[in-house]
Amino acid sequence: MLWFTLEDLGALIRRHRADDSVSGALTKLLRADLVVIDDIGLLAVAADAAEGLYRLVDAAYEKRALALSSNLHPAGFDELMPKTLATATVDRLMHHAHLCQTSGKSIRMSQALAGTGVDPLT
Repeated sequence: MLWFTLEDLGALIRRHRADDSVSGALTKLLRADLVVIDDIGLLAVAADAAEGLYRLVDAAYEKRALALSSNLHPAGFDELMPKTLATATVDRLMHHAHLCQTSGKSIRMSQALAGTGVDPLT
């Protein structure tokens, strides 16, 4: 399993664009059984990150498992990236997908306020 943020994916695209090895880098990523992209929508998305997300989703489409976490519903991805890119990305993501929506209070915040889930510094 590989775990990335969208910003990490953008940095990977920038690094490999210099020597035109983006496709090879994505192929290496997709050797993992599961690729996780975490926290989509928390920060502004650079063009490289948006491109990287699309290229990763497209390369994995019907071949490899992807898991994405986001505070945005996929219908809102056009707030993160150009509409045409968002539409193509979400189209591939949602075909054969399992969408798990959560609601309620943050577990981290609940634990912090209750003083649980934290190991004191010694």
